Parts: sequence; structure tokens; C-alpha cells
Amino acid sequence: MRKATITRKTKETQILLRLAIEGRGGYEVSTGVRFLDHMLELFARHGAFDLRLDCKGDLDVDQHHTVEDIGIALGEAFDKALGDKRGILRAGYFLMPMDETLGMAAVDLSGRAQAVIDTKVKARLVGDLQSELVTDFFEGFARGARANVHIKTIYGRSSHHKIEALYKAFARALRVACSKDKRLAKMLPSTKGLL
Repeated sequence: MRKATITRKTKETQILLRLAIEGRGGYEVSTGVRFLDHMLELFARHGAFDLRLDCKGDLDVDQHHTVEDIGIALGEAFDKALGDKRGILRAGYFLMPMDETLGMAAVDLSGRAQAVIDTKVKARLVGDLQSELVTDFFEGFARGARANVHIKTIYGRSSHHKIEALYKAFARALRVACSKDKRLAKMLPSTKGLL
């Protein structure tokens, strides 16, 4: 079973994160930002990952450090749990309908960090989350996981639905990318010989 534990301590955040890729969608999440908790809970459920996360951040300053550092720590957990990445599909994508909204996510666990994010969210707050920080979360994940992450709202009306569709699409795209491919067996999914 592919698992990882990440401890990240800075002057801004203290994070303890436990991940099991072959999970059952179980979660215990506490970030201090309830809407972010909700997004990470549905991320775990839709990805069929087990996620335990406790974050104490400097929310009295701003949510930025908390949201970005959680993205980084989650990315690092996937990178660590996947090891040398032999036998995985490596890339995945998913289109997620959420009522009137359609969200898209594509992920390549390429060893190269790049993120292109277009949420189309105009509201400053969604629940208690500063909505502009959704981009920081996914950029942090891309850095931590050394992955290409492309996230886009195709269309939609509700800001809540836009963000939720993106987290669900991302979970399902990542679930595919992490999946083992019997035909690849122990081969590295790259002609370069390195990821």
C-alpha cells in the first residue's frame, strides 16, 4: 500500500498530513477554514484516498499561508507515496459536472512543476474561504508533487459549484494518474528514464 506522512513546520503553519493512495475515501481534516475542510473531504472521497490532516496556521494574519502550505504538503505526500513511479499511468484527466457547472482537471506526474488554473470565480469569499487562494492551493500541490496541474471551470454560475467541481475533478484525475497499469508493470512511464 502506498502511504506517506508529511510534517511541515514553519513560523506560519504546523501541518501533519497522512495519506494512503489505496484508501477508501476516509478523512479527518482540520484546517481552520471550514470550506477548505469540505473541499479536502470530498477530494479524499472522490479520489478514494485516505487523508488525515491537521493544520494550525496563522489565520489571524490571512488564510494564504494555510491554504498554500496544505497544497504543498499534499503534493509532497503524493510524491513520496508514489516513490519512483514505476508502473503508474502517470497522467489523468476528468470532466466533473456539478449541477449547472462543468469543471475540468488534468494531471501529469511528470516530475516537473507547472500549474495553469482558471476557476472563473469572481466572488471574494466562498463560504469562509478566500476564493483567490484556490489557485495557490493547486500551484502549491504542483510544486510539492512535481506535477503538471491544469484546472479550469468550463462554465457555471455558482461559485461554490465551480470550486467544488474543480476539487472533485482533480481528485478523480489524480486517482487515474496514480493508478497502476498492468501492462507497464515495473516500467517507468517515460522514455527519458527519469521522472
